[in-house]
Amino acid sequence: MSNRPLIPAPGRRTVLRGSLLASAAIAVPAAVTTAPAFALPGRPSAAWGVQVGDVTASSALVWVRSDRPARMVVETSATESFRRARTWHGPLVDARTDFTGTTPLYGLSAGEQVHYRVTLVDPHDPRRTGKPVHGTFRTAPATRRDGVRFLWSGDIAGQGWGINPDIGGYRVYDEMRRLDPDFFLCSGDNIYADGVLEPSVTLPDGRVWHNITTPEKSKVAETLDEYRGNFRYNLLDDNLRAFNAQVPSIVQWDDHEVRNNWYPGQILDDARYTEKDVDVLAARSMRAFREYFPVPTLQGAPQERRMHRVVRHGPLLDVFVLDMRSFRNANSPGRQPDDTTGILGAEQLSWLKRELSRSRATWKVIAADMPLGLVVPDGATDFEAVAQGDPGAPLGRELQIAELLRHIKHRRITGTVWLTADVHYTSAQHYAPERAAFKDFAPFWEFVSGPLAAGGFPANALDGTFGPDQVFVRAPDRANVSPMEQPQFFGEVDIDGGSGELTVRLRAQGGTVLFTKVLQPGRTGQ
Repeated sequence: MSNRPLIPAPGRRTVLRGSLLASAAIAVPAAVTTAPAFALPGRPSAAWGVQVGDVTASSALVWVRSDRPARMVVETSATESFRRARTWHGPLVDARTDFTGTTPLYGLSAGEQVHYRVTLVDPHDPRRTGKPVHGTFRTAPATRRDGVRFLWSGDIAGQGWGINPDIGGYRVYDEMRRLDPDFFLCSGDNIYADGVLEPSVTLPDGRVWHNITTPEKSKVAETLDEYRGNFRYNLLDDNLRAFNAQVPSIVQWDDHEVRNNWYPGQILDDARYTEKDVDVLAARSMRAFREYFPVPTLQGAPQERRMHRVVRHGPLLDVFVLDMRSFRNANSPGRQPDDTTGILGAEQLSWLKRELSRSRATWKVIAADMPLGLVVPDGATDFEAVAQGDPGAPLGRELQIAELLRHIKHRRITGTVWLTADVHYTSAQHYAPERAAFKDFAPFWEFVSGPLAAGGFPANALDGTFGPDQVFVRAPDRANVSPMEQPQFFGEVDIDGGSGELTVRLRAQGGTVLFTKVLQPGRTGQ
């Protein structure tokens, strides 16, 4: 385990106070299957909770949603008592952003626990304020001795499995919160905009799954308001709001934030959609995404907004967040002998090579929203991810990954580890040139974990182009196994501040560690 900093544990009273305020406004009795309405009389309410995103050693971005127009005010302090609090005046939140807003925090101290509270103020009467909603987070360490520990997973409310009050909602978030990580990396599919939720579903064993439902989850999302409603849906869960109040996030997107297996320029042949242009749908989803998640690179001028970014978490860790969705070419059989667009686009690939070369962190986690060597089909002939089932020399999107892996080897970039979700099971793959058709790369590991609250699926086939050896896999033997029938999966990464060792644990809901791998710093071929 990491040598943890000698700082107070997260303020339980403070975090619970904030989450209970939210729960009082949104709590859903087990017998109710529709989402509650928010009453407007009175003072502004932040009942959807708070979130913090992309925390570094000196900065963070705080998020809140109001139930009406309000001014966002954030206070931060080193103590729960909020003595010597610092005040941050945030934006006016109104209907233009679905009453969401973010406030950047700068000049924070490294390696410290930060307590914060968000108050919403009536813009017409500053004496009318809502009850503060509390949260806490740790800034990244300034020195390597403190170590880093984080969790990752993805895939939330998919395949018809939403918030089930009978089983306590998204209980996996409560389990993850109790592990008290420095942050959580969500590897995409934060919502299922194309996934309709029925009030009840009968399982193969005769049990009945009950969903909390909302109007926006009764059809596929097409309008901006429908996408917004999909992002709001998950925040109905008490466990998720409490998790957000204690654990900061690094968030990326994948396909289901828009619709299954989408790519730029796609025109839909799907009777469920009246809007057939995927680019229109993607723009609406991206707007809702940046409204509902605190991502600094999405907050600037439109021409500067991007999902891909580097989040620097102290001297031990840089997280390279990829966007394998916005710049890809069309899904196809993937046999092109020349492909400069690939899955990242030429510009993002150049950015990634440049930033990896510049990184001085001991470990460089590449947060991919899709796996590299697992074959993910899209229909009978096309493929959705990188691999396309041909174990020979790189073709199609594999060419771009080959270029990246060659760059990592020739620039002697050490400490790269790939993390992803997407396929709805958990596994560990080791890639090595002696097993591969393409041999000009240094060995590396890829770890898969998920889903968090979605259907489980059987394991995908491996593609031999980059020589993957599946050292571990845990997957169901049939498609769309519900969370009542199988534990959900998430991963844990623990970087020790003394030795620099990186330990990956693949976890199952319920406290079980399924697989552990310890990697040594500065080495290749592990």
